[in-house]
Amino acid sequence: MSDRRAARTGVRRLPGVVTALLATTALVLAGCTNNESSESGRPSASAAAVKVDKVDAIAALVPADIRGSGQLAIGVNVPYQPNEFKDPSGKIIGYDVDLMDAVAKVLGLTPVYKEADFDKIIPAIQQGTYNVGMSSFTDSKEREKQVDFVTYYNAGIQWAQPAGGSIDPNNACGKRVAVQSTTVEDTDEVPAKSKACTDAGKPAIEKVKFDSQDEAVNALVLGKVDAMSADSPVTAYAIKRSSGKLVAAGPVFDSAPYGYPVKKGSPLAPALQKAVQYLIDNGQYRTIASNWGVDSGSVATSAINGAARACLPIMDC
Repeated sequence: MSDRRAARTGVRRLPGVVTALLATTALVLAGCTNNESSESGRPSASAAAVKVDKVDAIAALVPADIRGSGQLAIGVNVPYQPNEFKDPSGKIIGYDVDLMDAVAKVLGLTPVYKEADFDKIIPAIQQGTYNVGMSSFTDSKEREKQVDFVTYYNAGIQWAQPAGGSIDPNNACGKRVAVQSTTVEDTDEVPAKSKACTDAGKPAIEKVKFDSQDEAVNALVLGKVDAMSADSPVTAYAIKRSSGKLVAAGPVFDSAPYGYPVKKGSPLAPALQKAVQYLIDNGQYRTIASNWGVDSGSVATSAINGAARACLPIMDC
């Protein structure tokens, strides 16, 4: 289940790396920036080709101040391929973006994406800086105490490893594992697995944190770590873009819903929920998911505060 995101800054450069490794890094970063279907990073059949119109009955549910502005202020943290990242021109694209663009059309609003550190988005929503967050947030019982969530996708955790590796996520004691800072993998999943190691008298997992997911992927390709833990769509995309350098380390586990966070009690939540459900029922949602190759996490129903549990089942809580 993942929580997806962290404070993301620009990719850190690694001084003193030999030419061959720098070339490899450049290839990896290029892969992270571009989707194979087009030079712009957007799939050949983008959401722009999905015709979505305003639905007056749903748009009428939008709070008056937001409706009056005509804009939906969205806090987002990039990069997190394939959900939200930048194309070579600097435009924010991805599955989440295409879906939110469609949601905004249903609501009769213009989406305005505002970049922020991941861990600052929810506080900014509480303060009214953003109307909604869109950054692959996991809807959890703990987070529902701070904000309301509108669910739109189902994701799990999946590990990746170099091709030919033999990492077992449930027995990775003593291994170096890359994660993105402040994600569920960083705060909950890998620490719980490490504690199980030390409780059994085995070496702890060495968690290696990175500000961006790109850096975590690069570290794995360059052999700086033994494995990487991330959300299932992120891991699948990294593997697909690695040209055979990376493979999955075990199956997807601990699935949980992604959700859009909004201010607690805001009438924007039911408006968003009905907009997402409208797109699901009319097939545009599935088309957008298919365009990005993330169909496996598609849902049939959008819910408000749909967290199934308070914490990962691997945790003692």
